[in-house]
Amino acid sequence: MTTRTLSPPRNDDAGLKAAAFDLSPDPSLVVDGAGALVAVNEAAEALFGHGLSVLARGRFLSALPPGSALTALIERARAEGAPVRERGLEISLFGLPGFEADGAAAPLGDGSVLLTLAVKAGLGVDRSGADAAALPSVMGLGRMLAHEIKNPLAGIRGAAQLLKMGAKAEDAPLAQLIVDETDRVARLVDRMEAFSEDVLPDFGSVNIHQVLDRVRALAANGVADGLLLKEVYDPSLPPVLGDEDQLIQVFLNLVKNAAEAAHARGDGQGEITIHTAYRHGVRVRAMRGQTLRGAPLEVRVQDNGPGVPAHLREHLFQPFVTSKPQGAGLGLALVAKLVAAHGGLIDFESEPGRTVFRVLLPIVASEGP
Repeated sequence: MTTRTLSPPRNDDAGLKAAAFDLSPDPSLVVDGAGALVAVNEAAEALFGHGLSVLARGRFLSALPPGSALTALIERARAEGAPVRERGLEISLFGLPGFEADGAAAPLGDGSVLLTLAVKAGLGVDRSGADAAALPSVMGLGRMLAHEIKNPLAGIRGAAQLLKMGAKAEDAPLAQLIVDETDRVARLVDRMEAFSEDVLPDFGSVNIHQVLDRVRALAANGVADGLLLKEVYDPSLPPVLGDEDQLIQVFLNLVKNAAEAAHARGDGQGEITIHTAYRHGVRVRAMRGQTLRGAPLEVRVQDNGPGVPAHLREHLFQPFVTSKPQGAGLGLALVAKLVAAHGGLIDFESEPGRTVFRVLLPIVASEGP
């Protein structure tokens, strides 16, 4: 087990303290004197759906909205030099939906503050009342609109094809342009429709290497053609608890992105490496708060492309965020949604010449206590 910190332990007791921090059932974060996030525990990663390398980008305190209750709580702890608590805080962090929590802030003596959240209605927790009723209604409206948009698109496409058949030679490209653009809009609507639907994995025992072999075969004959594809597999991995089709979609999207980045080098030296590993002693919290037994599997997809642009990194898993001229920005958002539905985590790190996406997934629980 490895605590998500940015600096090594400073004394002999640090290992025990780090273990206690990481195993705490409540989401916990450490903010240093400059307002930067320097450590998060597993419960915080599970709550927000990302690891430290994503959550820590930028100044944590400066990213909070004006008048944030968390800012006031941290400042009180520093001013009083003692732990402080506040109940019923309305919290909105990292661009995710707001939730209610009791907060506690404790100064650590070096200018940093330990922030602990006791979530009352957090991310992935079932809500009651109007909010619960409204969410399916909004999703249903999205599906209805997608259906209504695709019907006239089909008519426009058919009319454009008829026009092309009777058009003059100089006008035929314009008719084909209408057909092509109609097809593009239809594909975008299809992706939006898929993204708006609720994700309900059909959980079962899945061999992750069979999933990755399928992904590799699809990529090698498509987007990764001409690239060097490498695997570094741990052959002793136990089965994943997941939905095979959805996992194929997750890793195919990641490999597709990696291939596009590797091709962008333009020197014929593009590489993609897929790693698998077993992370001992790490537990992942599922969407409804229960802890899944066993260490999650780690799958990493690495490329040697130019890296993720700095201005996109904080928002990379949000819809419509993309650096591609023809991209819709839904691929990674859908990946994050599917990984979260599996009770897993997705994270990434990037620099010129090396980008790694890391996915942690729970294994099938063994029998017994």
